[in-house]
Formats: sequence, C-alpha cells, structure tokens
Amino acid sequence: MTDPNTPAALSIQVDPATAVPIGDQIHASLRQAIVEGRLLPGQRLPSGRDLAAQLGVARGTIRVAYDRLIAENLVFGAGSAGTRVCARLPPSQADDEAPLDGPLAGFTRPYSSAPLPFQMGVPAHDAFPAKLWARMRARAARADANAYTAYADPRGESALRAQIASHLAVSRQMHCHPDQIIVTSGYRQGLMLALMALRAHGRKVWLEEPGYPLGRRALELMGAAIEPVPVDAEGLRVEDGIASAPDAVLALVTPGQHAPLGVTLSPARRHALLDWAATTGAWIIEDDYLGELQLDGRAAPALAAGEGSKRVIHIGAFSKTISPALGLGFVVAPRSVAERLVEVCAVLAPAPNRTTQLAITEFLADGHYLRHLRQMKALYADRRSLALARLNEVLPGTMTAGLGVIAPLPPTVDDCTVVGIARARGLAPSALSAWYLRRRHAQRGLLLSATNLRLDNVEAACATLGRIVASR
Repeated sequence: MTDPNTPAALSIQVDPATAVPIGDQIHASLRQAIVEGRLLPGQRLPSGRDLAAQLGVARGTIRVAYDRLIAENLVFGAGSAGTRVCARLPPSQADDEAPLDGPLAGFTRPYSSAPLPFQMGVPAHDAFPAKLWARMRARAARADANAYTAYADPRGESALRAQIASHLAVSRQMHCHPDQIIVTSGYRQGLMLALMALRAHGRKVWLEEPGYPLGRRALELMGAAIEPVPVDAEGLRVEDGIASAPDAVLALVTPGQHAPLGVTLSPARRHALLDWAATTGAWIIEDDYLGELQLDGRAAPALAAGEGSKRVIHIGAFSKTISPALGLGFVVAPRSVAERLVEVCAVLAPAPNRTTQLAITEFLADGHYLRHLRQMKALYADRRSLALARLNEVLPGTMTAGLGVIAPLPPTVDDCTVVGIARARGLAPSALSAWYLRRRHAQRGLLLSATNLRLDNVEAACATLGRIVASR
C-alpha cells in the first residue's frame, strides 16, 4: 500500500550537462518545494533508494541532500516512518536580521561540498585516494581510541613531525629538527602563530602586490602596517620594498610559485631578500602553499633551505596537495624563534585532532604522499593544457599561472561582476583585481584553476564563462 503522505513523484530536474553538481541541484529542488509549500508539513519524502532510482543517481547523493535539509531544520528523520517535512519551518529572515557571515563574502562558496569548476585553492576532487585514506583513517581512529587520555603534545604528534622533517629534506631541501615543526590546522593557523610570535601589531610588513587576499586580511586584523611591494616576472621587487619601507620587520611572500601569477622568485631576488632580512634583522614568512607542485620543471628549493634560512619561517599545508578537508598543515621555525611559536600554540592554538595526524603519518611513512604528488603533477599538467586550449578559444590571451591560468578581460569589463554572475551559474573563478591592495593600479582578469576541469565539464564551463564575458 502506498503511504498517502508520500508524494508519488517530485518535480526534480537533474541536468548532468550543467556545471552545478547534481547533489546541489537535488537539494535546491527539494528545498524550494518545501519553502513554497508544495511539500507540506509532516509529508514524507521518498526513500533515498526510490529517489536515487528515479533520478538515476547514487543513493549517497540523495543521503547528502537529505542531510543538508535536516541541518537546515527543514526535514527530520522519523526512523521507520521515513524522512518528513518539519511541522514548523524556520522563520524567514527579516530584513533587519542580516546574516552574520559578512566577513566570509570574499571566500568561494559553497562550503563543505565538491569543488566547482575554476575554483582556486582546491585539489582534484575526483583524484583523491578516498579508499586508501578511509582505511588509514579507520586504523588511526582505532589507535587513537585505545590511546592514553592525557593532553596531546600541542606541537603535534612526534611521529608526524619526524615524517614531515624527512619529507621536507627530500622535497624542499630543508634540514630541520622535528622540534622545529609545529603541526597546525592549515595555513591560516600557521600564519596566526607566526604573526603573534613576531609581534607584528603596529609594525611595517612587506606584502606582495598582487598578493593573497587572506594573508592581507590577516595582517590587517593583526594591526600591521602593510607596505605593498610589486611583483614582476622575477618575483618580488626587493629593491622597491627597501626603497619604500626599509624598516619593515617582516615580509610575507610566496617565492616558490607566486600567488596568483605563478612566477618563481629568481636567484638574484632570492639572495637580495635573504640579505635584507639578515642585515636588518627582519623576518620572512614563506608561504609554501603549493609545495613541490611545480608543473614546469623541478621545484626550486625553499627559502628556508640553506644559507639565510635562520630568518625564514616556513608555512606549509596539505590542503592543496591532498585535501582542505583534512585541516592539517605545519610551520617550520628557525631555532631562535621556535620556542616562542611553541608557546603561542600551546597556550592559544594547539595542534588539531590526533586521529588525522596519525593517518597522515602513515600516509607519509608508506610513501603514498610522494606517489600522490607525482600523479597529481601529471594530472594537473594535462588539465591545465586542456583548459588553456579551450579558454583561448573564448578568451584570447589566456596564459598559464601555477596550477591554473589567467584570462585577460576587455578594459570595459569588471572582473568582480563577472565572478558574481559566474558563481550564480555554478562556476567559481576569482577576480584578479581583488588580489591588489592598491585597487587603482589593479589589473583586471580572471584567475581560473584547472585542477577540477575534466573532459566531462570543461567544454560547458569554458563556454559558459565565455558567454558571460561576452555579455558584459
């Protein structure tokens, strides 16, 4: 017998050709049906099995959509009675109840979901070694559950710090003791530890122009006096920084692959930057955000490797090489300042959960990380070449930049406007102008990551983006 409360069919349209993930399409259709009253309070939703069969998708996709609706208090799980619409829906937001997430406006949404085409800062979603990671995570969870219950080392597990030190010696030519390494929840925590330990408040800091907006905002929140230093084909123009702010106490740089232009700091500029820090007693924070993921030849040694490294604090993360969902990174501090960073992390921001640390330790120790990086370099090189070819058909003059490309725009087209329209259509480009502190000198263009462009979505994504730009 059919439950009279169960809708015989829902008008859910799934379009595999669009750039919007199928799970997001299903969630949006169900949500709209509930909000508009087409699904009544108490009404039962189809079972995950039935709806998956009807739409031709995996049951897990339906389960995720239902979980999102539950989190929004629109439906609830009623056990054997199925999943039902809540009797009282959350009140609609009044005009004077603006969302309190304004500071997040500059970040690419949606959160906690599969990356969108062109989205920067995220690795290939389809190439993540999910089964291998699930096994390691399960073993780590069991080991953690059977372990002692005392507070963990705020610097991170000693075995993981030793593995990171060994990896850096091979991949980045850095030689450090595990006690110089602090495990973090990612780049942001590492940057916070460094800025607090160096007491950046009220002091002059060099920042690349263009430079990472999140790093710039961190400096602003810390109360630092930012001095933008131009970047050209050889990287940071050190002589410009010395001319404009010779008394700066800190430089925040991306020397391996500049974010966003993708250039590598030349040997001459490298020596000039290290000499400036050594001569003036300043510090360099090296944001090694892509590590050894250099697609054009072998990655240059880290600034924190070799002579001059005593003034360099190195920040790395597994977010872009493995997955941002791990929430794991690290800081390598020179001996002279290591204990100060350890004190800050111990008191304010200790290392994240031990289970993830144990899983990453095994991933590194068994050689899976190096193999994964090698595979990703080949995959990203292919995807970047594909993106470059397709985008140049609709946006001539597009050029490579790190793991993606930069597409120029006509002088009359505002890149921020294009980004807003593209996000509404399931794409996630970034505006180049947003990376400039001095907006009147900003170049306009689109930063487009190639990591999640595949044969099944690249044509539609590039064509859609081309139409958006042409319509402006």
